Formats: sequence, structure tokens, C-alpha cells
Amino acid sequence: SGVLQQGRDAIVYLYGEAARKEARRSLPSVRAGEYEALPEKLKIESWAPDFGPATFVPSWGATVTGARKFLIAYNVNLISTKEQAHRIALDIREQGRGKDQPGVLTKVQGIGWYLDEANIAQVSTNILDYEVTSLHMVYEEICRDAKGLKLPVVGSQIVGLIPLKALLDSADFYIQRDGLFIVDEEHKIRLVISKLGLDSLGPFNPQERIIEYMVKPQDESRLVSLSMQQFVKSVGARTAAPGGGSVSAAVAAMGAALGAMVGQMTYGKRQFENLDGVMRRLIPPFHQAMNELLLMVDTDASAFNSYMAALKMPKNTEDEIKRRQAAIQEGLQQAVGVPLALAERINVLWPYLKEMVVYGNIACKSDAQVAAKALEAAVFGAYYNVTINLKDITDKDFKASVSTFIHFLH
Repeated sequence: SGVLQQGRDAIVYLYGEAARKEARRSLPSVRAGEYEALPEKLKIESWAPDFGPATFVPSWGATVTGARKFLIAYNVNLISTKEQAHRIALDIREQGRGKDQPGVLTKVQGIGWYLDEANIAQVSTNILDYEVTSLHMVYEEICRDAKGLKLPVVGSQIVGLIPLKALLDSADFYIQRDGLFIVDEEHKIRLVISKLGLDSLGPFNPQERIIEYMVKPQDESRLVSLSMQQFVKSVGARTAAPGGGSVSAAVAAMGAALGAMVGQMTYGKRQFENLDGVMRRLIPPFHQAMNELLLMVDTDASAFNSYMAALKMPKNTEDEIKRRQAAIQEGLQQAVGVPLALAERINVLWPYLKEMVVYGNIACKSDAQVAAKALEAAVFGAYYNVTINLKDITDKDFKASVSTFIHFLH
């Protein structure tokens, strides 16, 4: 019990994104002076703890805790000495060589060392915010410094896990810089592995290194995880969902996929090489829409199930009736919102499809026609799914806004 009481009276400082004061955002500033300076620090009003009393307990000290964006531990390999690698680290890290000589990359820590087991030097960095300073920015800056010192860069290394977005951001950079045409996520990741040499010290397996791939839900009950046969049978089962909304989303996804297919069957072929630039522009919108529309297959079923769950809520008291009515209205708005978003997403594709029909491989004429009819059918499906639920919504402003939009769908 004494330990528990002491825990409740613990001195706690918050840092990083959890900091309540700007001066405490940096962990080194909070830890300045370490344990030995804490008794005097607690006497200063500006250093009063975020939690707990400003009373020094020798056996407890203080706890520092906080929140930050995902840290990427990233090392770039050099054939050089430790000192040369550290010189580059001093140039690129935010701290630089001190207050008077800051480095060029914000939100980056760095040090140079020698990796004996690989017989190479490394500029070892911590990227504290990859949305401010990205993976490729660190790599390219180190390459520039190394070139100035006439030192070869021989790949790089990610220690631990990495967010998918960090790799895709770097892929987009190289695609744009080098004028490449890549739309598949798998190919984008392969590009980054190659450009940064992420497999230089060992295999880089995306399934074991990318956070989203590691924690991807293994829920086989998701509609998009079913085989075509299973999905069709689930639609034909004696259940309200999946129904017309999910089918509309699936049909729309296939329509978008056919649009992408026509482009892919045109791009890169010798007889259509004069159209490569056009296809590079037309294929990505269909590819992106295909992936987004697939997600709506489950989103629609989930929205409808939320509405059905609201109908089953108890209604024995006035409070229960109010909560039930509020949940029903929320469920109805969700049930309207998904097909509405579906129709909006499809509408973006029409200009691209018109161009694809004009420039696409003539041998794929029927595929383009099926794409058009599939997208059209999906819009009609969205329209009917909106109207059947809209009539029971009591929010007049919401109802009027949606009615105005769907008028143009019919």
C-alpha cells in the first residue's frame, strides 16, 4: 500500500505532443540536470510537475512520459571512416554542431559510427516526424554530402518497423522526379527498396517490416475477403445485408477496374506508344477509384447493420426511446451517406472514361462499354439506396441537401 500511495504522489512531467508547455516539448530540456538537479528544479515555479506534488522523494525521483509521432530508425551505409560518417551526421541533423551551426534537416537526429560486422560506416538517424522530413529527404541529403566528400553510398537500412505512408511518400517522390509510371502499391514499395538500397544488409520483407501489413486484420468475414462465389451466395442469402448498396459498390469497383484495364492494354504497346503520356494520365484515376470503391462494399453493409442494431435498442422508458430514436437517425444518415459518397466517387470518373473511349485500344471497346454500364448501374443503385432511406430522416436541412444532390443522379 505504501508503494501505491507513493505512485499516486509521483512527480510526472509530460513531453512531446503531450507537453502542456512549449519548453517541455523537448525531452532533453525536461531531463536537463538529470536526477541530481531535480530537488532544486522543483523549487522553480515554471518547473512544477504536470502531475503530482512538487516534493522531492529521493527513492522515487520523477517520471517523464509523452506522446510523439512514429520514430523511424534509419541508417545510411557509407564506405568511409567513422569520422567521415559523423561529419555528415553533424551536417544533416537538426541539432547540427550547436546553436550557431544548425543542421539542414528538421526533426532528425544523427550520429556517425562504424558497423564492424558489415565493415562499413553508417550515418545513423532517428527521423522524428517523417511527414516533415521524409525518408528520401534524409537519404538524398546524405548522398549529396557524401558526393562532396567523394564517398560512396552503398544502400541504407531501416531498423525495426516503418509506416506504409513513409514508403509510399518516398515512392511518389522518385516517381515524380524520374518521370516513372507506377500505380500498384507493391511496385511502389519495390521501387523504394531499390532506390534506397534497403536490402543492402539483409532482405527487406515488406510483410514483416511495414506496420500496416503486420497488423492487417485477418477478418475473413469481410465481404471483400470472400471469394466471388462466397460473395454472390452471401448476397443471395436470407439476410438484409449485403444488399443493393454493397452490390452497387462491387459493380462500381469492377467498372473502374475495367477502365484501368483498357488503359493498361493500351499503355506500353508499340502501336500505341504515342499515347503513353495520355495513358499515364488516365490510368491512375481508375486504379485509385477501384481501391476506394472496394472499401465501400463493406462500409455499406456496416452502415446498414448499424441502423438495424438501432432498431433493436430497448424502448421501455422515455430516455431509452430518445436514445433509440437518435441512434436510428444516425444510422439512417450513415445508410444514406455511403451510397451518396459512392455516386460522388463515380461521377469523378466520367471525364476520364470519355477520354479512355477515344484513345484506348480499340480491341477493348466492349470492355470500355461494360465499364460505362457498370458505373451507370452503380449510380442508379446508389440513387435508389439513398431515396429509400432518406424518407425516414427527420433532419430537414440534411434531407434538403441530399435531395438537391440526388436530383442530378436520376
